[in-house]
Amino acid sequence: MQVKRFFAADMRQAMKLVRDELGADASIIGNRRVAGGVELTAALDYQIPAAPARQANPALEAELRKTQSRIASAQAELATRGQADAGKDRQLFGGMPEVPADKPSVTPLAAPVQPVVAGDQRALEAMRFELNGLRELIEVQLGSIAWGQMQDRRPKQANLWRRLQRMGLPGELSRVLLERVANVAEPRQAWRMLLAHLAHAIQTPKQEPLEEGGVIALVGPAGMGKTTTLAKLAARYVLKYGAQNIALVSMDSYRIGAQEQLKTLGRILNVSVTAVDPGESLTQALAPLARKRVVLIDTAGLPASDPALRMQLEALASRGIKARNYLVLAATSQSQVLKAAYHSYKRCGLSGCILSKLDEATSLGEVLGLAIGQRLPVAYLTDGPRIPDDLQVPRSHQLVSRAVGLQSAEDPSEEAMVEMFAGLYQHPARRAG
Repeated sequence: MQVKRFFAADMRQAMKLVRDELGADASIIGNRRVAGGVELTAALDYQIPAAPARQANPALEAELRKTQSRIASAQAELATRGQADAGKDRQLFGGMPEVPADKPSVTPLAAPVQPVVAGDQRALEAMRFELNGLRELIEVQLGSIAWGQMQDRRPKQANLWRRLQRMGLPGELSRVLLERVANVAEPRQAWRMLLAHLAHAIQTPKQEPLEEGGVIALVGPAGMGKTTTLAKLAARYVLKYGAQNIALVSMDSYRIGAQEQLKTLGRILNVSVTAVDPGESLTQALAPLARKRVVLIDTAGLPASDPALRMQLEALASRGIKARNYLVLAATSQSQVLKAAYHSYKRCGLSGCILSKLDEATSLGEVLGLAIGQRLPVAYLTDGPRIPDDLQVPRSHQLVSRAVGLQSAEDPSEEAMVEMFAGLYQHPARRAG
């Protein structure tokens, strides 16, 4: 028997270490929280040791028989004494009405609620950690079983799962797409139909936002490319309609040189630029620009915990402004960063998203998965530094073709597939297979 301890930041990483070191046949015999993560104790070929053979001992057996006889006699005596005591109780309390068996007795005064002490709180936290660890452990095991059954029973479907993971699409979106082609037997036809469903799921505006006009604000975390995208939008409009009916507004007074950068752009395009300082009313700043056909607002990329972000989003969500807010998402960002950006900026009411830095991306599945999952229409694409040449109006089928062209050359590892299937088991409605 081989027993080893494994340390990792969370349960899934610990399970991966166990599989890599001891294989899939290893048994988990313990887990606990430690500083910096979790500790798993695993064993390979773990067997319960057989009990040693017992040798006969006549003297000991005779003594055991005597003891058993005495215990039986004592139990009989206690039973007889209990019946006698019950008879005396009935005689003593004979004048009192008996409480029916089906009615519970009522305690006159409830016992005072004891406050939870620190020790009990620590015990609850430890129990909660143990339950979370067991849940993650079960999810990983269920994911491993589900992926194994998928490969054995439906190998063509498993191959499609791999191809979608090579594109970087999230597991839930992959599951929905694969359900649409579950009855298509021919692999090539199934793949073409799957990509067609993916293209149909990508929403695009019926009318280009610049053509529609009004107040357009670009929001998003720092580094997503908001200011560069705004410059491309402004240049695109000026080249097509002139500089008379467009104005630029900067709410970014936090980043060094941000407003100067926008003012430089305004001088080049001969477009007016208005700077809104913190605490200044956005409604008042926009009042002189009411006759402009298009007003583009550049916002500050602030952390989600910054109170200034809440004030900025509340100003953009004001009914008096009627701004259409577009979330700028860099295609180079990780899935968790994209999700955090959406949840931070959705409070201002999002009309859609703009996908930036497509020329630097190695995968489009993550950003397309967020846009589809949150039903955000993709308004524009930016795929280079040139202004305004590298600004495109999206076409869903072209986006899908580009995502296929950027897919990874290698199939995902077995651990990655198991982890993805385990994630689907976090909610019963998301089970794969």
